[in-house]
Amino acid sequence: DPAGDAVALAMELAGIKDSSVVFMDRPTPSYTAILDENGDVVAAIADMALYELALPKQLRRRKVRDAISSANAIFCDANLPPEGLKRLAELAGSLPIFALAISPAKSLRLRPVFPELACLFMNRREALALSDLEQDASLTQIHAALRDQGLRSAIITNGGNAALAFNSDNVFTIQPPEVPGIADVTGAGDAVAGGTIAALMRGEPFEQACREGMAASLLTLQVHSASPKFSQHEFDQALACIPAAIPLA
Repeated sequence: DPAGDAVALAMELAGIKDSSVVFMDRPTPSYTAILDENGDVVAAIADMALYELALPKQLRRRKVRDAISSANAIFCDANLPPEGLKRLAELAGSLPIFALAISPAKSLRLRPVFPELACLFMNRREALALSDLEQDASLTQIHAALRDQGLRSAIITNGGNAALAFNSDNVFTIQPPEVPGIADVTGAGDAVAGGTIAALMRGEPFEQACREGMAASLLTLQVHSASPKFSQHEFDQALACIPAAIPLA
């Protein structure tokens, strides 16, 4: 399973503790995408069947439960089956849980754990699926619908249009800057989540954390890599391009 070997090696080189297991008769999940000349996704195929089988079992292992209990926060995504998400919320206790919606269809799995999420990251299509609204719904309507379902905090991106963000204290938009020459959109949403979570765990205010997430996404869009490397100086330059938050009217 070359894909599994590549993932294991990348984790080792990054210094990430690997608590995964090996299934002898099933391949490592994969995602294959076709991009156009602008870096946008034309079509994609995801083979994630192993997650349905493996992750609920993983959460029953003592090694994984110990890792959760010693963590400062938990990050998950909607590739977890519903029973796995529910069990993860139970194991988390008072730990903040951050989640990524993944797709309009899979995002619905997160609804039962909305009250337990510290922040949910999604795009507009996923937000519409979760809020049961039409395509022309306003940001105010989306925010109200998600809050009514018990979601306390979220960041909703919309390509080059304004992103909507809210937590228990405020709701605002941030307009992403124009990106000169998008190389690849792959990983841009992940970068928003990663940058925001890192800032929140450092104690940054929610608005500043959102801006840092969008700065990370800006850098990701400009390279052919879902996990780009950049210097502090490059990040600071990107952050300076992200405008201040504007309260949602």
